Amino acid sequence: MKRTWTFTQTSEIPAPMAAVWDRVVSPEGINDELRPWMTMSVPRGAEGITIDSLEIGPPIGRAWLRLFGVLPYDFDRLSIAEVEPGRYFREESTMISMRRWTHQRRLEPIDDGRTGVTDTITFSPRLGMVLAGPLLHRVLPALFRHRHRRLAAHFANDG
Repeated sequence: MKRTWTFTQTSEIPAPMAAVWDRVVSPEGINDELRPWMTMSVPRGAEGITIDSLEIGPPIGRAWLRLFGVLPYDFDRLSIAEVEPGRYFREESTMISMRRWTHQRRLEPIDDGRTGVTDTITFSPRLGMVLAGPLLHRVLPALFRHRHRRLAAHFANDG
């Protein structure tokens, strides 16, 4: 049975790279992308952080995932493994449901001041969740398509 899954989502965002980067590394931007389906808390003691201001490597704590922004259902033991400020980050985390969660986000400039955003997700459900892998491999790409639509809409409405 397959235990590790990967997918990629790429979109063009109608904004310059610096503005997109500032949005995608902030807790406010991350939660806006996830709404209304879910939100993610900031770990205790990490208020005011952004992904590019975190120390590389050690976990920063538990970021609770909340269904509809209210009901906690999982947590992300969040670690940033790599950052190229303004261009790229790689999150390597574990969750209650995942023994491995890797989220890579890359930004690239496109003509006319637009930005290409590519997310690559690799995940391995914990043993009790392995049978959920095929379902998660359908649900999680849908969530990331939603995130990209929300990100694009933020800048389309901003203009």
